[in-house]
Amino acid sequence: MSVLLRHMAARRGALAAGLALALLASAAGLAQPLAVQAVLGVLGTHGSLLTPVLILSVLVVASTVANAATTYLLDRTGEHVVRDVRHQLAARLVRLRVAELDTHSAGDLVARATSDTVLLRSAVTSAPVALVNGAVGVTGALVLMAVLDPRLFAVTAGVLALVGALAGIVLPHIGTATERAQSAIGAVGSALDRVLGAARTVKANGAERREQATVDAASDDAFRAGVASARWEAMLVAVSELGLQASFLVVLAAGGAMVAAESMTVATLVAFLLYLSYLTTPLMELVTAAGALEQGLGAARRLAAVDRMAIEDGLDQPAGPAGDANRRTAPSVEFDDVRYAPPGRPPTLHGVRFTVPAGSRVALVGPSGAGKSTLLSLLLRFDDPGSGTIRLDGTDLTHLTRAEVRARIGYVEQDAPVLGGSLRDNLLLSAPHTGDDALTDAVRATGLHDLVRRLPAGLDTQVGPRGATLSGGERQRLAIARALLRDPGLLLLDEATAHLDTRTEDALHSLLAARHDDRTVLVVAHRLSTVRDADAIVVLDQGRVRAIGTHEDLLASDELYQALATALPMTGAVVP
Repeated sequence: MSVLLRHMAARRGALAAGLALALLASAAGLAQPLAVQAVLGVLGTHGSLLTPVLILSVLVVASTVANAATTYLLDRTGEHVVRDVRHQLAARLVRLRVAELDTHSAGDLVARATSDTVLLRSAVTSAPVALVNGAVGVTGALVLMAVLDPRLFAVTAGVLALVGALAGIVLPHIGTATERAQSAIGAVGSALDRVLGAARTVKANGAERREQATVDAASDDAFRAGVASARWEAMLVAVSELGLQASFLVVLAAGGAMVAAESMTVATLVAFLLYLSYLTTPLMELVTAAGALEQGLGAARRLAAVDRMAIEDGLDQPAGPAGDANRRTAPSVEFDDVRYAPPGRPPTLHGVRFTVPAGSRVALVGPSGAGKSTLLSLLLRFDDPGSGTIRLDGTDLTHLTRAEVRARIGYVEQDAPVLGGSLRDNLLLSAPHTGDDALTDAVRATGLHDLVRRLPAGLDTQVGPRGATLSGGERQRLAIARALLRDPGLLLLDEATAHLDTRTEDALHSLLAARHDDRTVLVVAHRLSTVRDADAIVVLDQGRVRAIGTHEDLLASDELYQALATALPMTGAVVP
């Protein structure tokens, strides 16, 4: 409920205006049966109809115009609410901690920002206005009905009380069913994201039918949840309409008997029946608004769950002295008794301790799962160690903001992901103000110039979703160029040459060697040429540092490194 109230407060001016217009429409509607009664009374006395008919016409026009204005104003306000909520969600989702992103499906998070926000729209704007307006309309109609004839009012009130009791039983089920339906929709998005995100793998393995079955199963769950929600909503509408129809029939029968006994005039009965008919609109407005509010509460609970997810801090602060001034200065890196366990999993690092001198090139090698990529992740502050300290130029990383840390680091991921958009957009992701000359140099240095020449729009060619039109090597070269454009003092390469041909890898080694003194490089080694080229090699095994030394020293002293060196592929030239 706090989510709904917060957004209502933010739009209280528009909601107040919408409520005023809605109340004006209700007032005009409430006055219409009295105007009809006046017209019927004039007919009985053969007086002039001009004034009562004119008043009735003005009331009809006022009610129509006010209702139209209310609908537009509230719909417009609802779109503002959806936009604001999506802005807030986007700001939070892109700042979620990596651990949160690893445990929540992207498809479900997208569903919260799309379908859930739509349900929130009505609950924040139309529903509260309709609740107040409907309540005023029902109360006004009942008061005027009591004035017209207390006997018929008592009959009507008894039926409506029964309807209210039944509606109170049904309403909570609507909110619960809506939350389940929205979660099921999120599961459909997750299943589709799984398939479309690895479309080539699915096709290559002939798994289309099995993956379709997974999506179909999620769709079936969403269908069942949606049907359950529709069932409760239909029950609410049925109870309300049945109560109104029963009231109309009872009043018609009782009122007809009173007219026959001459204890009530026909004009009074007609006016009472018109009020009973009018009562249908605000009562159904109340029912619909209550249902929309319950749906909104279900969606709000899912949106509130995003607010409880952990986000990274220190991202939007200015980089400060440790950022702009020093980002191009080669720092030293020190891991001091670093221990780490991913959330809900066994420890992966056990007292890791080693130093990377400023301006050096250090390689990390070890079996799969030894903790190599985890060290880079901690250095980027995707997470913090459970204990121990990581220092950048002697400063504990936790004493620096994430913006300050990352401003000094260029990072090439193992899978070299590419964002949808143009080649230029991807290259400038880390350095959006890079000039054309620097961009051209980076493209040529990483061997992308041949690709750019072949593309129909050059750097402005769209690369497709997740870089689908690029090869693995092209994506890797793009990632390396992007990191170099940042011109960082510390470069992290996580098996960054795995998909590169010999010529491109040798060019990259030459490029790094040319900047050897003003850039520190920490690389997860994939090829023997990278290992032999390093100033020092850190051998990791099961989350511990097993040995540190040069290639020749480790070949002579460490059996695990000997086995790893034998298994590592070798490229052509080795840069001295």
